[in-house]
Amino acid sequence: GGLIAVLAWGGISAWSAFGPGFVWSTAWNPVTQHFGAAAPVFGSVVTTVLALVFAVPLAFGIAFWLVEMAPAMVAGPIGMAVQLLAAVPSIIFGMWGFFVIVPAMAHYVQPWARVHLGHLPGIGMLFQGPPYGTGLLTAGLVLAMMVTPFVCAVMRDVFVAMPAQIRESAYGLGATRWEVMRSVTLPWSRPALIGGIMLGMGRALGETMAVTFVIGNTNRIGWSLFSPGNTIASLIALEFPESPAGSLKLASLLALGFILMVISFLTLACSRLLLRRGGA
Repeated sequence: GGLIAVLAWGGISAWSAFGPGFVWSTAWNPVTQHFGAAAPVFGSVVTTVLALVFAVPLAFGIAFWLVEMAPAMVAGPIGMAVQLLAAVPSIIFGMWGFFVIVPAMAHYVQPWARVHLGHLPGIGMLFQGPPYGTGLLTAGLVLAMMVTPFVCAVMRDVFVAMPAQIRESAYGLGATRWEVMRSVTLPWSRPALIGGIMLGMGRALGETMAVTFVIGNTNRIGWSLFSPGNTIASLIALEFPESPAGSLKLASLLALGFILMVISFLTLACSRLLLRRGGA
């Protein structure tokens, strides 16, 4: 409550100057003192969605393999190694993304996607643009690597915590490993799995330095996955040191922080709603 109050009070000047239009305005011009939140909000949402699209299937596959298929002497060290990724500082992921992922995207992935997918009707616009290497897709990939250990650790712990009698009963009825996972384990562990995914989403929404390295840091909305952009967290990190106390720019940054808090609470509320409907 204190955090929300501080952010809301600090952003009063921005809300007074721009009104509700601050939320959907794409402008960010410190020279003319005109600021808007649409571009960083768009970047935060898109990169988070991309990160979850890549991370959740990967985390589920790793957790399923560790619990159901891998030998015990192999599952322990590999599971520990995956969890140790969560201890890697975010700036290290950002440097890795800048020196490894960005050149690979610029030299191989983006040119190939532009040639083979850019002409497709409907989705072709997602693969347009010059191959700079930085952009929304690159940021989503780096975030996916950061989110995967958190989601995988939760999934693995939930799968292990399931009572053995339930799993053995399904095997006794002739179910395969995948049938047990799909029809028994997943329904039993669904609330905890959603909680793990929400944990990963929260990490992706608030990530700063890793995204700053690879997203391009451009305050505009581009519908291509390869277009540069910005997120709320990265914009605050870049612009905060240059914002004088009491300035409209600082108030706009605090208002952006308030919007990020609101987005986080909305995602949490949606997850709780999904759990209630599923339980019903």
